[in-house]
Amino acid sequence: MNKLECNLGKLLLKNPITVASGTFGSGKEFKDFYDLSLLGGIMVKGTTPKKRIGNKPQRLVETSGGIINSIGLANGGVNDFINNILPETKNYGTEIIVNISGGTIDDYGYMAEKLSIDGVSALEVNISCPNVKAGGITFGTDPKMAYEVTKMVKNNTSKPIIMKLSPNVTDISIMAQAVEGGGADIISMINTLIGMAIDIEKQKPIINNIIGGYSGPPIKPIALRMVYEVYKSVNIPIIGMGGIMNTTDALEFIMAGATAISIGTANFVDPYIPLNIIDGIEKFLDRKCLKSYTQIIGAAHR
Repeated sequence: MNKLECNLGKLLLKNPITVASGTFGSGKEFKDFYDLSLLGGIMVKGTTPKKRIGNKPQRLVETSGGIINSIGLANGGVNDFINNILPETKNYGTEIIVNISGGTIDDYGYMAEKLSIDGVSALEVNISCPNVKAGGITFGTDPKMAYEVTKMVKNNTSKPIIMKLSPNVTDISIMAQAVEGGGADIISMINTLIGMAIDIEKQKPIINNIIGGYSGPPIKPIALRMVYEVYKSVNIPIIGMGGIMNTTDALEFIMAGATAISIGTANFVDPYIPLNIIDGIEKFLDRKCLKSYTQIIGAAHR
């Protein structure tokens, strides 16, 4: 029996360890380090309907304990992904989860339909994006818009849908219930917090866009708390993420209610951390005489 076999409804993983979108490229950037088939899944860098150059530099800064990024979804667009990236990712021997972003609800439907193809295991839907038709209001901070995006994606694909929740809300459980109502199969959480850094010599923000997404170890307690809350409020599985750096962090997320976890900023620190966590969870299960890691999902609630 595979102690780490992970069941996310329609999405089955060999183990619950995935790598987060935006921190692992398309996988090719890490394939020289180890066999990517050892991972449960790869969430590839965010894809948009058309090519995006992204924000002007400086768009990444290291802070105490984490990083702030304002990359601006730089990518070659969905057609570039299908034609030039997907053929290679099919050979990695793991589940390929494509992260999609859009500026309108129709963008999400278009992307979902385009990516309903062989080689794509699931879609992770980034709703931490401004709705250009609603004055820039972020999809992920309005339950009604989050519901509508989920429903649009659901209506345009048969692939499992993972809705990625923003932590920049008053009550994340309400957002989780909204996307579950719209047809989400899985929730991934959390996306980055909003942060900034200032250059005291220049007396101005370091990031050209002023603010950016803050990630890394300091956000773990916040992410963990949110996973714990959402686990009690929905009936669909959760992929937990946010500051996971080691086996203990991963086990905490699982015990809070995550069925799988995703490693993000840690990939920049040490590319072997995902494999170390896989090994660490197996050793934990052996030490506790457990037959499956699923026995500890949500254990903190008991």
